[in-house]
Amino acid sequence: MNEPVSVFRALHQGRSPGDPLVLPGPWDAPSARAFEDAGFPALATPSAGVAACLGHADGRTPATEMFAAVARITRAVSVPVSADVEAGYGLPPAELVERLLEAGAVGCNLEDSADGVLQDPERQAERLAAVRAAAGGHLFVNARVDTYIRGVPAGTDVVEETIARARLYAAAGAECVYPITAPAGDLPRLAAAVPVPLNALGSPDGPSDARRLGELGAVRVTFGPQLQRRAADAVRGLADRLRGD
Repeated sequence: MNEPVSVFRALHQGRSPGDPLVLPGPWDAPSARAFEDAGFPALATPSAGVAACLGHADGRTPATEMFAAVARITRAVSVPVSADVEAGYGLPPAELVERLLEAGAVGCNLEDSADGVLQDPERQAERLAAVRAAAGGHLFVNARVDTYIRGVPAGTDVVEETIARARLYAAAGAECVYPITAPAGDLPRLAAAVPVPLNALGSPDGPSDARRLGELGAVRVTFGPQLQRRAADAVRGLADRLRGD
């Protein structure tokens, strides 16, 4: 039970409404240590935040650089760290799992769109199943569902499409699903229909937002690159003060 992935998995279980698992997203070692020092029991890297730190546009980070960044973060802290690895960088499932474990990650986000286009859900489910099989229980897989950010065909109910994909991914072995940017009003319907924990995108303005998302059905709350962007804004403010602006 003391294995980091087991600790991370247990954090998703038995949570009461209004008390979701809040996972800040570190983009480098100092930010990871700051979140650990603040008392957060686990962390979840944001690919966009890491990309910005490395000087890349979102979605353009070379795989080698992303895994190296994740490794620096996991080495900096003692709490479990899950890694956002986008759509998997085209790596075969076994190699993807190997590189995640080498980097020290206990989990990963895998999204169901590539180059801005939603992927076939059956094919994505097969890939998730292959990742779970290769991991042998050593990775917690969070399946990101991109229906809200990529769009669905005209006349399609986005909630029903999201539920259908989420159920497929859960059946394939995903232990959590993440309908990124799903409106708060859709969360109760999604949570009631999906048999695994629901990850919601939260606001970093304080704990009340996370509590509200938990009351609506979210078991886990993450923030994407918002924390890194707030930090970058703070640095710009420092720069302005140094110049006397």
